[in-house]
Amino acid sequence: MTSPAKFKKDKEIIAEYDTQVKEIRAQLTEQMKCLDQQCELRVQLLQDLQDFFRKKAEIEMDYSRNLEKLAERFLAKTRSTKDQQFKKDQNVLSPVNCWNLLLNQVKRESRDHTTLSDIYLNNIIPRFVQVSEDSGRLFKKSKEVGQQLQDDLMKVLNELYSVMKTYHMYNADSISAQSKLKEAEKQEEKQIGKSVKQEDRQTPRSPDSTANVRIEEKHVRRSSVKKIEKMKEKRQAKYTENKLKAIKARNEYLLALEATNASVFKYYIHDLSDIIDQCCDLGYHASLNRALRTFLSAELNLEQSKHEGLDAIENAVENLDATSDKQRLMEMYNNVFCPPMKFEFQPHMGDMASQLCAQQPVQSELVQRCQQLQSRLSTLKIENEEVKKTMEATLQTIQDIVTVEDFDVSDCFQYSNSMESVKSTVSETFMSKPSIAKRRANQQETEQFYFTKMKEYLEGRNLITKLQAKHDLLQKTLGESQRTDCSLARRSSTVRKQDSSQAIPLVVESCIRFISRHGLQHEGIFRVSGSQVEVNDIKNAFERGEDPLAGDQNDHDMDSIAGVLKLYFRGLEHPLFPKDIFHDLIACVTMDNLQERAVHIRKVLLALPKPTLIIMRYLFAFLNHLSQFSEENMMDPYNLAICFGPSLMSVPEGHDQVSCQAHVNELIKTIIIQHENIFPNPRELEGPIYSRGGSMEDYCDSTHGETTSAEDCAQDVTAEHHTSDDECEPIEAIAKFDYVGRTARELSFKKGASLLLYQRASDDWWEGRHNGIDGLIPHQYIVVQDTLIS
Repeated sequence: MTSPAKFKKDKEIIAEYDTQVKEIRAQLTEQMKCLDQQCELRVQLLQDLQDFFRKKAEIEMDYSRNLEKLAERFLAKTRSTKDQQFKKDQNVLSPVNCWNLLLNQVKRESRDHTTLSDIYLNNIIPRFVQVSEDSGRLFKKSKEVGQQLQDDLMKVLNELYSVMKTYHMYNADSISAQSKLKEAEKQEEKQIGKSVKQEDRQTPRSPDSTANVRIEEKHVRRSSVKKIEKMKEKRQAKYTENKLKAIKARNEYLLALEATNASVFKYYIHDLSDIIDQCCDLGYHASLNRALRTFLSAELNLEQSKHEGLDAIENAVENLDATSDKQRLMEMYNNVFCPPMKFEFQPHMGDMASQLCAQQPVQSELVQRCQQLQSRLSTLKIENEEVKKTMEATLQTIQDIVTVEDFDVSDCFQYSNSMESVKSTVSETFMSKPSIAKRRANQQETEQFYFTKMKEYLEGRNLITKLQAKHDLLQKTLGESQRTDCSLARRSSTVRKQDSSQAIPLVVESCIRFISRHGLQHEGIFRVSGSQVEVNDIKNAFERGEDPLAGDQNDHDMDSIAGVLKLYFRGLEHPLFPKDIFHDLIACVTMDNLQERAVHIRKVLLALPKPTLIIMRYLFAFLNHLSQFSEENMMDPYNLAICFGPSLMSVPEGHDQVSCQAHVNELIKTIIIQHENIFPNPRELEGPIYSRGGSMEDYCDSTHGETTSAEDCAQDVTAEHHTSDDECEPIEAIAKFDYVGRTARELSFKKGASLLLYQRASDDWWEGRHNGIDGLIPHQYIVVQDTLIS
């Protein structure tokens, strides 16, 4: 390799090394800039957090002051001396309790937000200030450490550069010495070869002159060879020395190169990470964590305090009770609400009589007046009862309006990223103008109708009260043994001409028979009001001892007849279910198992008198039969219970009428469904039972000493008919209604079915055939051509 080429190669190596070192130096400079920038961002972030919480503290304080002013504004009214006792008494009412708790909650929130503002200013912001100061101080020291490490790294790089140059220099000297040694060896070989050639080319001369010349030439050659040998030896020694230096320099270079690479790797992989983790970020994230957790703790405790107050308000809202408030109000002001003393009779001077005079000639006038009052009261009570039902139905509608659960606004807090979604969510809430305007209009219209009916009902009740008082006094004066009522049932025990030994009252038997024959599929039976005129006519007929529903005529209004039956049970002086078993029966309703409930109801009812049990058995068998046609008449057991519950079982005074009435209705429903399991069968309790045709079935003694039903007796008659008169011509009939047989002997058929009748088994049953099966057919469910019936 020529010297210029070697020089060029060395220059290229040095240039490449310088370029790499420059890149590293540039990286180190950028690293310091990145750390400086990170420090600036950190300081800015901490400053923004301080400004944010300082502003939030101001907002919280302003909010706290506004809440305090709001609470004080209304609490000042309660602290005023005027009507202080009245306001103190009002505090026990549930709405006032809600109001007080709401104001206390506002004051509580005011105190909590003041505390929150104080925590922001005196706790969280100082923490951020401390974190900022610590971060700046630590970063400055971290930068010093980093700068020292960079200086050490650059020193290592410079040392590598020096060692490399030394290596290259000694290696160049070694190569140069080697070149010079080779040149000396070539000169030596050349000189030796030249001497040999000259000896071979010499010509013979005189001995003396030749000898002298040879000696002289030989001396000259030896001198030249020695010089070359000495030069060779010097160059050999120089080469050996330079070669050793080059080897040592290369070793040092390789060692320095390995150490430099290790130092660079350590700096980039470990030192930088340690500087950032253990110097720049020392305690920063932990301190920031503590500061933000202080904020979270404050906010969560604020929410917990708020929830505690809201739970108290929720509990007070749950305890809003109009009945209890009414009771408390009357107890607080009992002197205001207690009835005044009765007006006493103030006789004129000399008049000592203080009672009605029932002697002739005014006795007949009093009797006539008592009868007129009785008739008038009967009509008024029926009319007022209908008004009351309308009023109660309207009241229920109002309660449905005001108790609708439209208070959940959770959808309004389901925010999305777009403002349009928020607006659309809020606009679809309950408070949207079209919705609330429509609701308010409907509510006000219903309220107007309700108060009209309420006024009408109260006026009617007042009139009834006045007339009833006059009527009772007349009755007492005239010496009647029992107090009569304007309703049909209360007077039927004394006025109508009925055998006192009859187990089922005539009005009950007749109405049930008529409905069972003609009204099982009548829609709204017992729920729709009938004609008051017709109710009065039917009632008056029963009072005279007549049966206006006898026969097969179907020219009466079905709703009016149903109204007469309900009116009878409603007018009983003592309800069908005595008050002394009220709690025992209501306790049965709490049982979930229907069979267990029926067993306990049976135990309670078996303690009642026999006549009462017979009437109950008869009535509930009919109601069960009626409920089987609920798809047509829309009266399932529960609907029937709602209609009959208030009439059959009154709620004792001092009880919550609304909740107790719901239990009564559930009880009546259970008895309707489970009547066969609740009431004694005919063998356990002798007496008439309800027949599907609407009549009563009596029980007769069999040859075995057991009781059998009229149906069994009819089967015996039918058997005799078939044995003695098998050739009797059958009669054709058409079914008026669907009928489902309740025993194996009763035939089931659909409306319009063709039936064959053999013979009358009783007044209510035929022996006949349908679809090839023989059995009993109810008379009231079929139409028979008169021309074919003998």
